[in-house]
Amino acid sequence: MEKILKNFRNIIDIFSDGIYISDRDGTTLLVNRMYEKLTGLRQDELRGRNVNALVEEGIFDRILNPEIVRSKRPSTSVQNVRGEKKIILRGYPVLDESGEVCLVVTFARDITMITQFRDQIAQQKQLIDEFHERLESMIQTGVSPAQPIFRSEAMLSLVARLQRVAGTDATLLLLGETGVGKDVLARLAHEHSPRSEHMFLKIDCGSIAPNLIESELFGYMAGAFSGANAKGKAGYFEMAEGGTVFLDEIGELPLPMQTKLLRVLQDQEVTRVGATQPRKVDVRIIAATNRDLGDDVRTGKFRSDLFYRLSVAVLQIPPLRERREDIAPLARHFLERYASKYRRSMEIAESTLEALENYSWPGNVREMQNFIQGMVVTGDRPTITCSDLPPHMAEECRPGLAYTMPEMLEPRALRDIMDEIEREILERAITRHGSVNKVARLFKVSRTTIFRKLREQPSGGEPDGLEGTGGADR
Repeated sequence: MEKILKNFRNIIDIFSDGIYISDRDGTTLLVNRMYEKLTGLRQDELRGRNVNALVEEGIFDRILNPEIVRSKRPSTSVQNVRGEKKIILRGYPVLDESGEVCLVVTFARDITMITQFRDQIAQQKQLIDEFHERLESMIQTGVSPAQPIFRSEAMLSLVARLQRVAGTDATLLLLGETGVGKDVLARLAHEHSPRSEHMFLKIDCGSIAPNLIESELFGYMAGAFSGANAKGKAGYFEMAEGGTVFLDEIGELPLPMQTKLLRVLQDQEVTRVGATQPRKVDVRIIAATNRDLGDDVRTGKFRSDLFYRLSVAVLQIPPLRERREDIAPLARHFLERYASKYRRSMEIAESTLEALENYSWPGNVREMQNFIQGMVVTGDRPTITCSDLPPHMAEECRPGLAYTMPEMLEPRALRDIMDEIEREILERAITRHGSVNKVARLFKVSRTTIFRKLREQPSGGEPDGLEGTGGADR
């Protein structure tokens, strides 16, 4: 026993935990080398010092001695040493012969790294949560950009202008009626921009509740309001860092939010709800609306400074009724998409296409998309004909490939008249479809038959434009 007491200091220096021994009054008696190493506090500056005085001096912020003396039971706590080290304390009472506490032995273990790891894990979890939110937003808005379908000169010119603007970081404002395809063109601009590898985030300004729109767009700090996430939350602008934010129906944005949006455009900064300092963001903004923003500015519903800031590059998308050349390609595109989706084999008659071209399409491309989807889902025949159209469209239906009988000045053989009708039908079909192969599949005949009928004339001569084409194509 004497040998143990003689080597007591050496014994406690063996422990991998720090050891701090004090008497019942809190006077420091002994610390081991590991405690000195953990805390940076030396034996000679601690011995004889009362733990309460050390707390008052700010050496550490919490002690176990008084509680253990009072309860005579072990206790555990976390202690900050000089505001730099965080250690966990496990204190135990040593009782004398009368059962009173005579000594308090406290084991100390550094948990600074553990706390740092925990904080890092919490940060990683927050990043993962934000990533999931981004992913959900991308899924909801569709991450695959839909390519615009068009043939009209108006759209060719518009898309060429859009692609020129897309290569810059200029704010883009898309104007047009509901359903003209503003979101498709916004995605196209993003795909042709230097930000194409980053997120494209669509925000429908009219669908977010007014009491939530600020926190959704700009985020909030921890405890900013009742029900808020305990760790705060990034807003849409922060989530789309490096990418493009598409503000659809921006005319529905409340006036207070217009002020905050102006700051994003001018300073590339957002301020979370409950925050005192702004955060820098790097996003490109594309806005769209079906409203007359100029009129809204005059009536005080839209900020004039925001309107001018948005009007750096303005593209007016024409309604579908003003670009009828795009109707047939769009109808075929949607028919192919939904026929594939629902595993149907369907086509659309030429006369039906002409009826669609004559219809005004007040809902524009979106109305057509929903209409064709409905035709595919409900249709029970392989070809969509005029009889399948609703009354408001069927009244526009005319025989698509009708032949107008010329005035008969002299007798003609019926066979010659029928041959002429067939040739005109075939020529018009080739002009519309742009390919003999497509017409052959549509009319369920061979290419050879089409070329033969096009070459046949009552006089036996060659029709214009087909000389030298017959042999190779057959």
